[in-house]
Amino acid sequence: MRDYEEVTAFLGEWGPFQRLIFFLLSASIIPNGFNGMSVVFLTGTPEHHCRVPDTANLSSAWRNHSLPLVRQDGREVPHSCRRYRLATLVNFSALGLEPVLDVDLERLELERCLDGWEFSRDVYLSTIVTEWNLVCENDWKPPLTISLFFVGVLLGSFISGQLSDRFGRKNVLFVTMGMQTGFSFLQIFSTNFEMFTVLFVLVGMGQISNYVAAFVLGTEILGKSVRIIFATLGVCIFYAFGYMVLPLFAYFIRDWRMLLLALTGPGVLCAALWWFIPESPRWLISQGRYREAEVIIRKAAKINGILAPSTIFDPSELQDLSSKKQQSYRILDLLRTTNIRTITVMSIILWLTISVGYFGLSLDTPNLHGDIYVNCFLSAAVEVPAYVLAWLLLQHVPRRYSMATALFLGGSVLLFVQLVPPDLYYLATVLVMVGKFGITAAFSMVYVYTAELYPTVVRNMGVGVSSTASRLGSILSPYFIYLGAYDRFLPYILMGSLTILTAILTLFFPESFGIPLPDTIDQMLRVKGIKYRHAPSHTRILKDGEESPTVLKSTAF
Repeated sequence: MRDYEEVTAFLGEWGPFQRLIFFLLSASIIPNGFNGMSVVFLTGTPEHHCRVPDTANLSSAWRNHSLPLVRQDGREVPHSCRRYRLATLVNFSALGLEPVLDVDLERLELERCLDGWEFSRDVYLSTIVTEWNLVCENDWKPPLTISLFFVGVLLGSFISGQLSDRFGRKNVLFVTMGMQTGFSFLQIFSTNFEMFTVLFVLVGMGQISNYVAAFVLGTEILGKSVRIIFATLGVCIFYAFGYMVLPLFAYFIRDWRMLLLALTGPGVLCAALWWFIPESPRWLISQGRYREAEVIIRKAAKINGILAPSTIFDPSELQDLSSKKQQSYRILDLLRTTNIRTITVMSIILWLTISVGYFGLSLDTPNLHGDIYVNCFLSAAVEVPAYVLAWLLLQHVPRRYSMATALFLGGSVLLFVQLVPPDLYYLATVLVMVGKFGITAAFSMVYVYTAELYPTVVRNMGVGVSSTASRLGSILSPYFIYLGAYDRFLPYILMGSLTILTAILTLFFPESFGIPLPDTIDQMLRVKGIKYRHAPSHTRILKDGEESPTVLKSTAF
């Protein structure tokens, strides 16, 4: 009995067909990069202050002193949410009194911005904040919008796997790609905050679903030696490229509706990939559709310039792994033993903290000193070397030390931000970018590390639970940034402290580098520092002639 890898080995690992699939599937991820982070510009909050209507009968002196001043970043600026009571100012103006000279402004009564706000147009022409006045008493709505987008991502991650298993990888990839693009287009016509937010939830569902479908399709079509490169470099770097394109679009298009319209264009162009990206032959075989799978493989052989055998898939010979009857496992099995229970809890903490740090720093770029467009580009560009470093570390360095070092680097520099003098704000930006670099590298490695810790029988569930914790972290991240309204450095202190504590926690994880993947719960590597009554050896004896697996083999799942 031969498995799929043996049957299709004649295609080779890195021919023209594999290169085409690698780059087209990676390119399909580019819209995810700018659609996901577009919220940085869509919900941007420009400088603002209370509007004083032109019809108010005020002298020029009282009009110039109608707003109380507050100190912000070392300078005095008009209060964002309060003005002096307008009726009182009109009365003083009618009596001929002068501000400061005749009236002590500090003793005047304040009132809310009853006539709305005036927004600066230096950075944005319009955002959803300026359109629907999402400031002051309503300043909780922009972070809620971002959180609900990530709620959509969470919901999409639950259903995407089931949909692609039932309807096929390619169908789900393009339907959800259309869902992401289509609902982004509909957001242009939003008439209120509620409509925009509901559509944004659906965009989030589509985004993660097509990401997962592309990821699965690539890992099933590509060979073992290419899969980890596709998973860590191909998908991630093209996502970062899309993220880098976002500030370029936003710089030239500063109206939020026109920006959304421009960002939907590449998604429409991706529809042309339908005629170049095939369905997964593995999935077709699992559905008993051998003839369709064989057509795809023969086309791949033709592209690679290889003569295919007369018979490729023989149902009587091919080993269909999906038909094997295995013992069923439930999510509660992740809590069965002390060891797997401890690993599960530690993994949840690890994923949640990394997600809070990654998305928190990505969303914080408008609050950094300097140009928001340059800061957003740097935040995206720093991910590319982080992904390359993560890939190199996965090849050559033990997992625990790689993860702990990346997290400690990311967390420690965030704690140093508060010590930077105000006049050296460029140094603060550099420290934030270094923190983003470390946390991004850890984010890229944690997928592989978690998959190596869990045994085959519950690996998908283990990674799925950990990924859910990551989604929860992304939902919380906007509120970490929201705390910056009360103390500018509080988000960095919280994210930095949590990241360093998680780096220390990582050192207690078992080391999986160069160790064969466990198949059963009893074969799992042991958490350090925990005593066990029965500690059966988890070392697996390799059969004669079996090769000790490298990272490429031990993580190809």
